[in-house]
Amino acid sequence: MTAPIEDRLTDLEVRLSFLDSTVQTLDATVANQDRALTEMRRALERLRDELVGLQVAGTDARDEPPPPHY
Repeated sequence: MTAPIEDRLTDLEVRLSFLDSTVQTLDATVANQDRALTEMRRALERLRDELVGLQVAGTDARDEPPPPHY
């Protein structure tokens, strides 16, 4: 009667090991995505600041005359 309990325990240990590996992989993935998202937010802020700077300086592209080939 001890064999089925040992088999069940072994099965649970295998499953726990798999779940632990999966959680570690997911944690690394989430950390990488968080870093990428942070970098994208910073890039967006830089672009917004640059756009505001261009608009304040009066160099709005809509104010430029069309190129000569139009």
